[in-house]
Amino acid sequence: MTCEVKISYFAILRDQRGVSEEVLSFNGTTPQELYSYLQEKFGLTFKPENLRVAVNDSFAPWQTELKSGDKVAFIPPVSGG
Repeated sequence: MTCEVKISYFAILRDQRGVSEEVLSFNGTTPQELYSYLQEKFGLTFKPENLRVAVNDSFAPWQTELKSGDKVAFIPPVSGG
């Protein structure tokens, strides 16, 4: 199933991807499938187990079912100082 979502990238993921957000169509239905697609297509190197995912501005499980039009954010750990 093709799903079109708006993706936001933060920190190292934004640096690796070269954009802070984009709208993308992919064949899948979960953030886990989306992130695997992004790793394969764009070479993202951050491991998913070290990321949090948010769907429509709320943290969500990696197996959440996505619908076209959803907003997805992949959030790496952030250190402060």
